[in-house]
Amino acid sequence: MTAIKETSVIQENKQYALETCPVTYVMEKIGNYWKPIIIYHLSQGPKRYSELRKAIPAITEKVLIQHLKQLEGDGLVIRKAKPVVPPYVTYSLSKTGKGLMPVIDAMALWAQKERSNGF
Repeated sequence: MTAIKETSVIQENKQYALETCPVTYVMEKIGNYWKPIIIYHLSQGPKRYSELRKAIPAITEKVLIQHLKQLEGDGLVIRKAKPVVPPYVTYSLSKTGKGLMPVIDAMALWAQKERSNGF
């Protein structure tokens, strides 16, 4: 894989868009097929990894793990691990993650309206 130059014009443009466009900023955080779905399921309360896998059966283990780590890194998800054997880990939305719920709810409402219109 080719390394991306930090000083490239594309990177400068992307950084500018992140700083000036709120939609670009949101899409950087949740702009992926699976991330809004994970956030939606976590809005119903803390879940263990296995509960998320059951709630989202089409997602692969690798992708779920990657996205949970990214969401945690972005401060949207909190991972709590209890020091027991076997490990007991739960995922929940942070305060910032909960702040996205009006966005996720609006997406769900829009989809319901479009489906009822025959989309």
